Amino acid sequence: MDFLRELGIEKINPGACSGPGAWTSTEGRDFITSINPATGEEIASVAQASIEDYDKVMSAATEAFQEWRMMPAPQRGLIVRDLGEALRAKKDPLGKLVTLEMGKIVHEGWGEVQEMIDICDFALGLSRQLYGLTMHSERPRHRMYEQWHPLGVVGIISAFNFPVAVWAWNSAIAAVCGDVTLWKPSSETPLTGVAVQNICNDVMKAHNLTGIFNLVIGRGSVIGEKLINDRRIPLVSATGSCEMGYRIGKVVGERLGGTILELGGNNAIIVDETADMEMAVRAVLFGAVGTAGQRCTSTRRVFLHKSIAEDFTDRLIKAYKQVRIGDPLDENTLMGPLINQSAIDIMMSALETINDAGGELLYGGNKTGQSGFYVEPAIIKAEHGWPIVHEETFAPILYLIEYESLEDAIAWHNEVPQGLSSAIFTKNLLAAETFLSHEGSDCGIANVNIGTSGAEIGGAFGGEKETGGGRESGSDSWKAYMRRQTNTINWSKDLPLAQGITFE
Repeated sequence: MDFLRELGIEKINPGACSGPGAWTSTEGRDFITSINPATGEEIASVAQASIEDYDKVMSAATEAFQEWRMMPAPQRGLIVRDLGEALRAKKDPLGKLVTLEMGKIVHEGWGEVQEMIDICDFALGLSRQLYGLTMHSERPRHRMYEQWHPLGVVGIISAFNFPVAVWAWNSAIAAVCGDVTLWKPSSETPLTGVAVQNICNDVMKAHNLTGIFNLVIGRGSVIGEKLINDRRIPLVSATGSCEMGYRIGKVVGERLGGTILELGGNNAIIVDETADMEMAVRAVLFGAVGTAGQRCTSTRRVFLHKSIAEDFTDRLIKAYKQVRIGDPLDENTLMGPLINQSAIDIMMSALETINDAGGELLYGGNKTGQSGFYVEPAIIKAEHGWPIVHEETFAPILYLIEYESLEDAIAWHNEVPQGLSSAIFTKNLLAAETFLSHEGSDCGIANVNIGTSGAEIGGAFGGEKETGGGRESGSDSWKAYMRRQTNTINWSKDLPLAQGITFE
């Protein structure tokens, strides 16, 4: 495929990138096979890094940090700007590669690359806004202020569903903060990691830099474990399941390292009796079916006021019937495949559990019979308290739950262990403000008259409870990539102590 050649992807790909941008030899390596989920066929094999490769790359990154941190932040921003321009030039082929390897429709593939471009633009502006505070000292002729310093090497572990955007969220901001990054992409999507690293290598080479952006490909049980246990990495940013987050949080916490955890979501939308039905149906459809239900922000539960439940359900089923399932590279397709056979098995197992609990299958839930990992999205009439409803099934299963009072809807919304994204559709100001208040949604993201998916650059992205508490992308999330230092300067000829203490 021509777009693969544009990205420097050949039949045999290396497993780890050293600081100078030179790929390690593939000789004697084990390989990860990248599978096209739309066909089930092999795309390419990618060599896995050894522990020796990891240490080589880590040493180069550590050395690069010593000089990178001393470059003024606005100059670092200009290099990130060039990274954004390089991504703009490769938006079409890189978006298609995301679609080929991950299975999301090509419009979402291009959208993911646009997120990378947008975060580079954001980071460029941020490079001139790494502000500290000035405080008044209680001691005469003393000045107090705080400043922020780079952390060092930031470890990034990304998930298959957003194989490139989340890397960019972290690496662009980390770079302007003066950090260097070491990236372990998902074993399901190694080719996108190779392609992005090729782009990074070109940008670094153009600026006579090495070791700012680094890649190591390998299994989580080997390279992932090495990374999270590495005391040379003060911060690990990881995206994945809650189970993975428990492991990473424990290991990194035991060595008193920092984490940014973006884990599971069990996202819900409340549709009240005043809602615009057309808007709500469109938002639920995109939230539940987009990326074949494999977003951390996918809509998984919808709470419907009893007075509009039947109407809304009929509208939603009609909308589902219009969803075109097929080749994600076809621009007319609205839903592509799941990532692999295991994802199908998990979905079918969940549907069996739902059936045993008494759930009513209103639409879909079948395998399509196509080559590849395709399923029909499912709509289920359910009860809020079922254990399976409290779990995140990473597949296009949507639960419809009826309610009578807003208080009940919010309580049921909040009773799950995850807390990422949430929304309410209403024309009632009191309902909207209640949902956004202290007694409302307990999620990191809460929207009014917009769905749970589609976070944009600028707002901090992340969630609470088992979602991990991390924040990435916008607002003041940059502070997680730096260390705070409080400074006091005495410009008097005396040595007064704070709190009026005398020590003569």
